[in-house]
Amino acid sequence: MADEMKPLIEKLNANPKGVFLTDGAGALLTAFLLGVVLASFENTFGMPRNVLYFLSVLGCVYAAYSICCCLLVTDNWRFYLKIIAIANLLYCCLTAALVVFFYKHITIWGLTYFLSEIAVIIVLVRVEFMLISRRT
Repeated sequence: MADEMKPLIEKLNANPKGVFLTDGAGALLTAFLLGVVLASFENTFGMPRNVLYFLSVLGCVYAAYSICCCLLVTDNWRFYLKIIAIANLLYCCLTAALVVFFYKHITIWGLTYFLSEIAVIIVLVRVEFMLISRRT
């Protein structure tokens, strides 16, 4: 898989702001889906509304950080990318823990959503860590 990702990694390495922008846009999408869509259909997904709102706010914080990095960071961008990559991993761990904690209430739709979200974030984190470890 690493060989297949080389062209993408090279392109992102030349313009790291794109990774911050992608991360921020993804976090905004997550915040919207959790805070608006899933919260509106709490019974369909099974996760309590207050938990969805908390995760949505967390997504907004991640989005603000990533977008600020995209706009402001010029030097030492790997340091700032490492922060959001680790934060993304922690978000995945928190989400997985919440899925386990509320497992009896979560529907197949909720389980599918949260596992898909975790999978997408893990792919993003892998790309971020590949960029962090790459030397120019």
